[in-house]
This record gives sequence, structure tokens and C-alpha cells, in this order.
Amino acid sequence: MTSFSQLSLSPALLKAVSEEGYTTPTPVQAKAIPPILEGRDMLAGAQTGTGKTAGFTLPILERLTRHEHHKGKPKLRVLILTPTRELAAQVAQSVVTYGKYLPFRSTVVFGGVGINPQIKALKAGVDILVATPGRLLDLHSQQCVDFSNIDTFVLDEADRMLDMGFVKDIRRIIALLPKKRQNLLFSATYSDEIKALCESILHNPAIVEVARRNTSSELVRQRVIVSDCARKTALLGKLISEEKWKQVLVFTRTKHRANKVSDYLNKLGITSAAIHGNKSQSARTKALSDFKAGHVKILVATDIAARGLDIDQLPRVVNFELPNIAEDYVHRIGRTGRAGNAGEAVSLVCIDEFDYLKGIERLIKKVFEREVIEGFEPDPSIKAEPIIQGRGGGQRPSSGNKRPTGRKPRR
Repeated sequence: MTSFSQLSLSPALLKAVSEEGYTTPTPVQAKAIPPILEGRDMLAGAQTGTGKTAGFTLPILERLTRHEHHKGKPKLRVLILTPTRELAAQVAQSVVTYGKYLPFRSTVVFGGVGINPQIKALKAGVDILVATPGRLLDLHSQQCVDFSNIDTFVLDEADRMLDMGFVKDIRRIIALLPKKRQNLLFSATYSDEIKALCESILHNPAIVEVARRNTSSELVRQRVIVSDCARKTALLGKLISEEKWKQVLVFTRTKHRANKVSDYLNKLGITSAAIHGNKSQSARTKALSDFKAGHVKILVATDIAARGLDIDQLPRVVNFELPNIAEDYVHRIGRTGRAGNAGEAVSLVCIDEFDYLKGIERLIKKVFEREVIEGFEPDPSIKAEPIIQGRGGGQRPSSGNKRPTGRKPRR
């Protein structure tokens, strides 16, 4: 079995890795670090929880140490692009953690917070910049970031970038970078758009894949519980209480639903917090911190807000509503069953979501047993709740079990 000491990393990096308690690299780290050190482009198929962040952070830091380090104000050499604020912050922390014995400066920039401290940090000079696309382009438009010396570009969670509509921003940023550079692209799934992006920016890339494409973790027990849409909140409360769930990440398709579920659970005395795009960055950070510390038992999140959340040994995720994009199911349940730990994914499914469920089953090539909880058997006489349009404009398939609302869709 490979150890970190066999991966040609400098003593300063090995010391930092050791202090974090790691001795053996994960499969993606063992496969990705050598070709990155050689300066090759890379396409890596890896979901969150596989150790991919250290898989590119460590060799990037190592390559910086091997190049001449000029004294004085640092020049931006490495750009790491991520889809969300939370992931950007976590990647930036990884750079700080593993680079603490090295002389390089790094910073992170994203929206939702004041821009002036970010401008100040960039003007002071950095070697490594972690950024979300929108804020990076804002800073560039103000001539606060210089791309001319970048020799390594990382596109993390490229599939999510495209899902969130960042493809134009990404191409704008790529057009601003030096033509000669190392490109590293990480994606959990492969769409036609991803393949087109790879062809346009990667040159003879090393291919690293540590999980079968578009499959769910074999360490995750997957349950489907059938119920009425209108009684899902009560069912969730019952499951949390009676099955004594301790730490649960609950997914909803909309911000509105995340708030409703969180409020309902808090009224039951089950500590809960919601995170989504309408929440301030400080509120989202506090909710995640309280969840990790155990002060909050249930974290309710939309797909975009939950992307990139790094929660060690999360035992359970709940799909309160199934995603309208089947691949998102794979992303969601990838939050549990990580780093060799077993996990459970529970999906609460009503009749309006059966087409989504069939799409997920086709994708992962698995047919789920449908559970029914006593007292929550589907009742045809109970009408579904008003349908709220989710990300991507998808609506639940028609079932004849809906009442007109006269309300505009809420996002």
C-alpha cells in the first residue's frame, strides 16, 4: 500500500499531512498526485468525500516549492475555481492546512461578503487564489486580479458548475488565462457539456477515476419510503424521533421548502437549521458550524447550498423531495458513506415524484423496495401540496392529484 512518503512530497508537506493524522493516501490521491507532479493535465472522476481536494492541493504546493520562489510581492500562480462559497472556503482551508510550513500566500474570494478585504488581500500579493466565478470576474473587472502569471488552473466540481449555469463565466475566465498552463478538472459525473469542456481545455490529460460513473456508493444503504406529499414533514419528525437519528442532512428542492421543514422540526423540539442561497454567508457558516458541533441535529439544505459541504462521518441523508435531475441523487447520497464509513440515504417519495424515482433507478441500475410506515400509508383522498418549481425549471410530473394554486412558482 502506498504511503504519502512514497509520493515525492517535500518534508514540509509530509509534516503537515502527518499532523492531520494521515499516513496513507486515498485512491484518488495515490492516482492523482504523481501525474500532477509531472505537470500533466488531468481529468479526474471523483465525488466529494474521496479526498480529491488534498489530491490536487498537495501536488500543487509541491510544484510551487520546486520552482524558483521570487522574493518580494508574490505573483498569482495558481487559480482554483469552485462552484460555491462553502466549497471555496473549504478548499482554501486545505491550502492553508497543508501549506503551513511553506512560504506561499493564498486567499479566497466569493460573493455574499464584502469585496474590499478581498481587494486588499489581492493587492498585497498571493501565490494561490481560490474563487467562485462571479466574484472573480467582478474583481477582474475592477483590475484587482492579474492572471498573466498563472501556470496551474483547477476546475473543481465542474459538473456542478455547469448545473448552476456558470459555463459562460468559466469560458470567460479561461479566455483570460495564459495559453500555456496546467489544467486539472474534477467532476463527479460526465455530461456532454463536461466532455466538450474537457476537449476545449485539456491537453493529453491523465485520466483518474475512483468511482464508477453515475453510480451510488456501495457503502450507503438506500431506502425509499412512500407517503403523501402533505404528510412528509410529520413522517420525517416521526422517523427522527423513533429511529433516534442523531445527525441528518435533509435535502429539499427549494429554499421555501427548506425553511418550512426546518421550522416544523424546531416546533417539535428537534433542533434544526436551514441553509440556502437566500441566507447570508454568516448565517450559513454558523448553521454548518452548529451542525458539526452537534448543537443542531438536522441541517436542511438545497442542492446548491449543500454542494461542497465537508462533514466527516455523516451517518444519514434524507431526500425530503427527490431531485428533478437524476444525477443530483448521486451527489446527495455521496454526502454519507464517506471515507470507508457506512451510511444511510432515506428518500421520502410521494406519487408526484414516481417519475423522478424511476429516472434515478435507471441511472444507478437499481430498483428500490418501496417501504410504507404504519400510519403514513399513501391516501388517495389527500391532495398533494401546491407544487413549487425547483432549480432547472423542472416540475413534478402530472399525477392528477394536484389542486390549482393560482400562485407564482417560488425559487
